[in-house]
Amino acid sequence: SYLVGIAAGMQTESQTVGFLGGQEGTGLIEKFQAGYEAGVQSVCPDCEILVEYIGDSTQAFVDPTRGEALSASMYDGGADVIYHAAGQSGLGLFAAADDADMWAIGVDSDQYEVLADNPEQQEHILTSMLKRVDTAVYEAISQAADGSFQPGFQVFGLAEEGVDYADSNPELSDEIKAEMDAAKEAIIAGEITVPEEPQG
Repeated sequence: SYLVGIAAGMQTESQTVGFLGGQEGTGLIEKFQAGYEAGVQSVCPDCEILVEYIGDSTQAFVDPTRGEALSASMYDGGADVIYHAAGQSGLGLFAAADDADMWAIGVDSDQYEVLADNPEQQEHILTSMLKRVDTAVYEAISQAADGSFQPGFQVFGLAEEGVDYADSNPELSDEIKAEMDAAKEAIIAGEITVPEEPQG
């Protein structure tokens, strides 16, 4: 989320960006928000960050209609890039981005590729925050095969290639990718600590 925040902060022309969250109040989606905000502010300290959450139950992740309405409101409020961590509700963001001719940032998978059959919406997806489930599954299988698997929690961060960003959209500039890659290395090296709670 920090890395895609950098993309938003460098891509914005209005100095206003947005965050669309799904379920509020569990602390989970707030981590996405916190990382994103920190990434935006690292490259655009004067940027305003608009924040909307869809609801306080799990239904918040399956309400694209509300996702579209809240996203449209943020675009109307001056945002020109919005990142979502809202599950299927984020599909509403992509519709709003298409209507407003603004940028959106996806989550979990490469949503530029996911929307390959919808080129009108696809072209508005600047990048996506990736959860590399394939990495986690491969590592678990490999450990089981060689007998080193240990029950319990394992964390797959940037260093373990468990999270990353998508660069499928050719509109994501080399300058932005270079800044994101530098931040990635700094996070892995411990030079940048990404906050887990929103600062606002």
